[in-house]
Amino acid sequence: MTEPTAPAPAHPGAPLTHIDGITGARRHFRYFDYMMAAFVTILLLSNLIGAAKQAIITLPVIGQWSYGAGVLFFPVSYILGDILTEVYGYANARRCIWAGFFALLFMVLMSLVVVGATPAPDWALASGDYIVLGHHVTAPNQAAYEAVFGLTPRIVLASVIAFWAGEFVNSFVLAKMKILTRGRHLWTRTVGSTVFGQAFDSALFYPLAFWGVAGFTHHSVAMLSLHQWELKVGWEVLLTPVTYIVVGFLKRREGVDVYDEGTQFSPFAKMRSV
Repeated sequence: MTEPTAPAPAHPGAPLTHIDGITGARRHFRYFDYMMAAFVTILLLSNLIGAAKQAIITLPVIGQWSYGAGVLFFPVSYILGDILTEVYGYANARRCIWAGFFALLFMVLMSLVVVGATPAPDWALASGDYIVLGHHVTAPNQAAYEAVFGLTPRIVLASVIAFWAGEFVNSFVLAKMKILTRGRHLWTRTVGSTVFGQAFDSALFYPLAFWGVAGFTHHSVAMLSLHQWELKVGWEVLLTPVTYIVVGFLKRREGVDVYDEGTQFSPFAKMRSV
């Protein structure tokens, strides 16, 4: 039995074929696998090196603005989520979300194993010199390693819950808005879906992860949640031209436009009954 091959790319000037979500879920696309790989990679990076760091930036007029460092990565994953739903349909976006979910759980498991492994004494007790905010700081290698890669159960739970809920809300809103707008005004559904998706993400992650933790007041947690939501939505707005370019390119290459009519929107729906 031969492997299914991707359809030949459509001619640049050829009209797109409108297909429903069920057909889109069963279709083999040329670039879908690459988009899913990019989505999962950015998700893992945002959680590995950005989730727990509280950073500040000084903006003109506004002054100092606090934000979670993961905001530098996460908006790109939401843009990719928008692109996946817009180009490939909700069912295929759902596959990517679940792939990211399980990849995140595997990353957490391996982080716990590696950080918890008994270190070699010569390496663990050797001190590294670091410069933090202009000050020299000395810390043993194992302590610095745990500070960067160590994961607390609370942060892990908050991250997984926020990602899962936010991504599914984002994809659901975009798919529904695409039907309502009949495929017009792409910016309304990419920005609109991000407004709702990021609201769930930010409102869940920071309170679940840091409410009551030393160094995080109730006010700072609330402000971080608000500022993270504002910054992520702002990123989406600023990168709208890029979204248009990528969506247009992928739709022309795939030759189809997917509308999720008849799609089952449950996150747990089986692929065969999308």
